[in-house]
Amino acid sequence: VVTVITQVRVNIDDPAFSRPTKPIGSFMMKETAEERSEALGWTVLEDSDRGWRRVVPSPFPVEIIEMDAIRTLTQAGYIVVTCGGGGIPVVEHVNGKLRGVEAVIDKDFASSLLARHLGTDLFVISTAVEKVAINYQMPDQQWLDEIKLSEVRRRHSEGHFASGSMGPKIEAMIQFIEAGGKHGLVTDPPNLGRALKGESGTHFMPD
Repeated sequence: VVTVITQVRVNIDDPAFSRPTKPIGSFMMKETAEERSEALGWTVLEDSDRGWRRVVPSPFPVEIIEMDAIRTLTQAGYIVVTCGGGGIPVVEHVNGKLRGVEAVIDKDFASSLLARHLGTDLFVISTAVEKVAINYQMPDQQWLDEIKLSEVRRRHSEGHFASGSMGPKIEAMIQFIEAGGKHGLVTDPPNLGRALKGESGTHFMPD
């Protein structure tokens, strides 16, 4: 097993930089948050009535800088742990040099990008529920065992998957299947073994 710390390139003109949304760091009292906003230029917001937090942009990942090294290691038989937390966000200057930016990359999007560039057979996202559902937590909730690309696109456009929870995972799966991926899987850790045998989880397939 080998770990690779990754830099993940994002576009400096990504719209996310103009509207920070990702909470980071500890909770603060409103007064402290306002002081730090003025002194440090932070964007701060109240988070779920639990206090105030700093929020940063969450730009879309474009390129994994260490991709060649990751591919070489996997081809050599190593189990590679990488793209942790979405990777370190960097932007590229006109001279080709990379510079870190204060942001958080969505880990599902980064993992999908990794899976696509590696040409993996199976892309698994581990989450807090055994299966994906439509009409989640409503009287007509329906768990999904298998879903084709065209249907998941339609369900996503209908608003079944919230942007703050299952939405990014669904979008990551759509990106993977659209790029030629053959099999995606979403499940929780206790059911991962069963899901890999086809006994649980939500399986995403091409049309």
